[in-house]
Amino acid sequence: MSETSERPSFVYATYITTTPERLWEALTSGDFTRRYWFGQRIESEWRVGAPVRLVAEDGSLTVSGEVLEADAPRRLAYTFRAEGSAESRAEGHSHVSMEIEPLGSAVKLTLVHDRFPADSRVLTGISGGWPKILSGLKTLLETGAPLSIGKPGATRPAEEAVAASAAA
Repeated sequence: MSETSERPSFVYATYITTTPERLWEALTSGDFTRRYWFGQRIESEWRVGAPVRLVAEDGSLTVSGEVLEADAPRRLAYTFRAEGSAESRAEGHSHVSMEIEPLGSAVKLTLVHDRFPADSRVLTGISGGWPKILSGLKTLLETGAPLSIGKPGATRPAEEAVAASAAA
C-alpha cells in the first residue's frame, strides 16, 4: 500500500444545475468565491506552479498553496496549507482536487481533499467546512442568492472548526 493511500482523506460529491464553464468560474474567481466562501477570496493565475491564496475579508491569509493542475473546465488541483494557527501550518500541505463532470443540465462536482498527516486537526476542520462551502456554492449557482449558514459573523469556518476540535 502506498503512503498516500494510508493517509486520511475527505471526499464530497454534489450535483449542481449549471454548466462546467460556470462552475469553473465559480471555483476560480475571487469575486465569486467571496459570495459562498464566507467572505474569502481565492487568488491565483490558475496555471501549474502558480501560487494559490485564500484571503479573508480583513486581508489575512487563511490558506496557501500551489496549482498542481488546471484543466478548465474539467479538473482543478492544488496544495492546501491552513495558515490560521501554528498547529495548522505545522501540518504542512495537503492536496485538493476537483473533478467537474457534465450530466445533462447538471454538473457533478467531486472534491477530494487528502494527504493529511495522521491525527490531522486540519482534516477535522475541513470536514465541517467543505460541506458548508460547497452547499453555499450550489445554492448560489442555482438560485443566485448566497446560503446563510454557520455562526453569525463567521468568516473562517475551517479554522474555527480546527480550533474547536483542539479545545475538545
